[in-house]
Amino acid sequence: MTTTDLYPELDTALAVRWRELNARLADIQRRYPDAALASSLAAEDMVLTHALYGGGPDLEVFTLDTGRLHAETLGVLDAVRERYGREVTVYRPDAQAVERHVAQHGAYAFYESVDLRKACCQIRKVEPLKRALAGRGAWITGQRRAQSTTRGELPLEEDDKTFGLYKFNPLAEWSEEEVWSVIRALGIPYNPLHDQGYPSIGCEPCTRAIRPGEDLRAGRWWWESSDSKECGLHAGNRVISVVARAE
Repeated sequence: MTTTDLYPELDTALAVRWRELNARLADIQRRYPDAALASSLAAEDMVLTHALYGGGPDLEVFTLDTGRLHAETLGVLDAVRERYGREVTVYRPDAQAVERHVAQHGAYAFYESVDLRKACCQIRKVEPLKRALAGRGAWITGQRRAQSTTRGELPLEEDDKTFGLYKFNPLAEWSEEEVWSVIRALGIPYNPLHDQGYPSIGCEPCTRAIRPGEDLRAGRWWWESSDSKECGLHAGNRVISVVARAE
């Protein structure tokens, strides 16, 4: 039986990509049975969620509810539940830490400086992620090399020294077109904001739709330089990118 026979909804090239992805996820499960997908509920993460919850390796999927997500993003949790009969584990920031930060700096301090923006990300995203990863041997992300300058050298797997465990980026080599072709062919649920010009979606105050020809992550923290656009979840990307440009 050929790869296309196994995945009749996909053309030959996509069927090969899908088979390779499932093989990678199975290998991750074999090597790290406690690995989990950190999902932002974006298109790439929905492809990975479909691979896991649609009959693939039995690995956990979790997300970070920062308290400032779009209603459409939170609605994806309901779509996953309806489609797969599975829950996405939700981690939230420490409420007292959020209250202290807002009381000291204001609700929109992240517009004032990169440092204040990263402090907000640290409370709302990085600290909850640390709790989600505690005790695990590895985690999985939906990052792709083509998404931004900070991800251009993204490896398929790496030793994540930031969080002290192994990290897998199984969609690193995928193109935007491949992601969306698989979503449409397999009927994978996705965030409706993607249809409104939001290729990359984070917290509502820090995300805008992009204009034609802009970088896929131009709508994230659009007031900052493109080489600072990581929130701390993938801090190692910037280091890899800087080293690669220096070589």
